[in-house]
This record gives sequence, C-alpha cells and structure tokens, in this order.
Amino acid sequence: MSGHTVLLADDDAAIRMVLNQALTRAGYEVRPTGNMSTMWNWVSRGEGDLLITDVHMPDGNAFDIMPKIKKLRPDMPMIVMSAQNTFMTAIRASEVGAYEYLPKPFDITEVLSVVQRALADAKKPPARDRNVEDAGDAMPLVGRSPAMQDIYRALARLMQTDLTVMVTGESGTGKELVARALHEFGKRRNGPFVAINMAAIPRDLIEAELFGHEKGAFTGATARSSGRFEQAEGGTLFLDEIGDMPMDAQTRLLRVLQEGEYTMVGGRTPIKTNVRIVAATHRDLSQMIRQGLFREDLYYRLNVVPIRLPPLRERVDDIGDLVSHFLNAAQREGEPVKTISPDAIRLMQNYSWPGNVRELENLVRRLVALYADESISAEVVQNELNIGERPSVTASTGPVDVSTAVEAHVAQLLREYEPKLPPAGLYQRVLDRVEAPLIAMALNACAGNQIKAAELLGLNRNTLRKKIRAHSIEIVKHSRRG
Repeated sequence: MSGHTVLLADDDAAIRMVLNQALTRAGYEVRPTGNMSTMWNWVSRGEGDLLITDVHMPDGNAFDIMPKIKKLRPDMPMIVMSAQNTFMTAIRASEVGAYEYLPKPFDITEVLSVVQRALADAKKPPARDRNVEDAGDAMPLVGRSPAMQDIYRALARLMQTDLTVMVTGESGTGKELVARALHEFGKRRNGPFVAINMAAIPRDLIEAELFGHEKGAFTGATARSSGRFEQAEGGTLFLDEIGDMPMDAQTRLLRVLQEGEYTMVGGRTPIKTNVRIVAATHRDLSQMIRQGLFREDLYYRLNVVPIRLPPLRERVDDIGDLVSHFLNAAQREGEPVKTISPDAIRLMQNYSWPGNVRELENLVRRLVALYADESISAEVVQNELNIGERPSVTASTGPVDVSTAVEAHVAQLLREYEPKLPPAGLYQRVLDRVEAPLIAMALNACAGNQIKAAELLGLNRNTLRKKIRAHSIEIVKHSRRG
C-alpha cells in the first residue's frame, strides 16, 4: 500500500467506480463522493493527500472552491477532470492552482501516472493572477479533439514562463493564434504583441525591419526608424515563417538571443532588449539545416519548447465546433443567421483541407455570403469544395514533376488567402523557394565544390557565387559518403 489517500469527486457513478478500482489496485486508499459539499468537508477536516475532481458537480463548480482549498491546504495537489474540453478550461484549471488538467475521456494509465507524479512533487504550480472565467467566447483556439487537448495543456504550463517557443505546422493551422494566446494569457500581457512575417518582407530589408535603422543607414533612410524588437519591448515578438529568414539576419538574431542586445542598422550603440520570442514555421527546419539554409545553433536557441499544431485532417472531430465558431463570428459582424446541415459537416470531415483551418474559415464565410438559404446543404458544400481543386501532390506515390508541384503550391497559397490575395512579391518568393534548395542540394551533392556544382547546374561560376550570396547559402565541404 502507498499509504496515500485520494479524495475522488465526480457525479458520474461509472467514472467513480472505474477510477476507484484502478486507484485501489495501485495501492491508494480512495474516498469517493458524488457531490462537492462532502468533498469540501473532507478537505476542511484535513483528510486526504490528493484530490481528483470533476469541474461541474451537482451542487456547484469545482473552480469556485479550488482557490479556498489551495489557501487551506496549499500542499494538497488537485487534479481536475472535465468533459468540457476547451482551451479556457485548461487555462482556468491552471489559474485556480490545479496540478494537472485531464480531459474526458481519459486514459487510466495516464491518470495513475499523474497521481504518482503529483504525490511525489511537493511543490505547487505558480499562482495565476488573471481571471479568465468569462473569456471563453473571445478565445480563438477552438476544438476538443485529443490532439488539441495536448496543445491546451502545454500552453497552460507555458503561460507564466518566458521560455522561447517554436510553433510548427502547415500553413493555416493557427500558429499566430497560439502565439497570441501565449501573450494574452501570460506574464507579458500588459506589454505589446508585435508580429513580423519573414516571407512578406524583401530579404534586404529584414534586418532593418527587425532592428530598426539610423538616419542615413542606406538609400532612402531619411530618418531614424524603430525596429520590431524595440516596438515589442516588454512584450512578445512573434517571428512568423522564420524559415524564410536570410542567413545574415539569422546570424544577427542569434547574437541577440545570446547577448540580449542588438544594434540598429547603421548604428553603433548596443541596445538592451527584453522580449519573449515566439517563432513559427511551416517548413522542415531540420532539412533546411542539412541543406545549409538555416543555422543549426539558431534552431536550438529558438526550439526551446516545440509545439506542433496538427493539420485539420488530423482533428476532423473539431470541424463541427470550428464551423459553429465561424458562423457565430459572421453573425456578430452583421451577416444573417445560417446553419450547416449535418450531412454537410460529414462531407467536410471527409475532405483533405490542404489550407487547414484558414481554408475552412474562408469556406464558411463564402457560404454565408453567397447563399441565401438559411440552412446550407451538403450539395452546396460539395460544389464549393470542388472549385479550383487540383490533384494532391502528397497523395501521389510516384515522382512529381516540378511544374505540378509549383502549381499545387501556388494554388494552396491562393486558397489560403482567399478572398484576398497573398502579399505582393509572389513571383520572386516562389522562384527563391525553388532556386535556394536546388543550389543548396547541388552543392551538397558536390561536397561543397562550387566548380562541380556550377557544372552540374549549368551555371557560370560567378553567377553561382552571386546566387549563393543572395540566398545566404552556407557551404559545408565534406565527402559525399560522409
């Protein structure tokens, strides 16, 4: 026997029985109850070593009483269960001092592991000072799938830290929403949130955008201009599409992260910085490191806490909730009240969603704006999803020609931003994305030998050197076998 007593509060008799049996077999003494008043009586009398409770009880909400328990019994770990599996439930659980939040349905093995860790860890989680009880409707992170529950729990643990976070995921999965959530519910919420998209800024202007520039630093710099680091002072700086950052700017960013200071373009005086960095990318940075397109040391500086956002096709159970969220948002903006039929929702759940949540949002807004029927049918959704479809590159089992891959890439970009257009400069960005890995892989195949790489590519040696500099490609000389 462990010698520990677990107080178990849940109004569902079946769940109480299952947990009671599992905890008893694990050697714990269990005190089960179906109401909050009995639970409070036990806690107030000093009974029990750990509390497991559902949020919604017949005689009240556990979140209302947990601060009292934390004040009375600060060393008692509290584990919260809930079937209302939203991001705000996880945040609220952290706010009131829960050791862990477990969404229902849960895995018994995980419950036992959490109980063991909680009893072994005498330290309580840090107290929160923000009341988010009524913020659920304003929270843009939506979904109750197991994949999203893992995201919610990770974010809840990160709120009161300044750790650098790397958010990865396909375009349209909501990476900026995660960054904003970390800011809005974290320690730096009273400071500014500043976002910069590396893919939308000309390569030769990225350093000036990040660090600012002095008057006369370059042609057209007629006055001093602050950069994003200065604008984000005391808050959060979100570096979106970090994989598109040129190598020179990567080197300067690494120096800032290492030394905590930077100099403006054309400046000489170091400037101290105090920002939290959240970076994001849809690219495979590990592959870019192998190709010499991304600094490995910068990757490890940014990838302190990695968070992977699942594509929509991995969380199709959330599509119904997301559709309702977007319909409500459209209604608040003055659009007529609309519903989408269950058959249409099932059709959406069988779609691949190459543009992910952004594509789903655009579809819902288009349906609301273009169709007069109060209820949107499956036939309407089918017609909309067939518009502009192209064969999926990832679905092919054989080699794909470059033109098909480029066509699919551009088609996805256009879908992601519709009804608007992507940022200006699409032509050069697409060329860069083809040219840079082509040159890097050719150099890699030639073991870093530029003469052989130029012959392989059919380029003049001077032209190849210019392109290497333009793309900030790092040349690593090695044997091909190595």
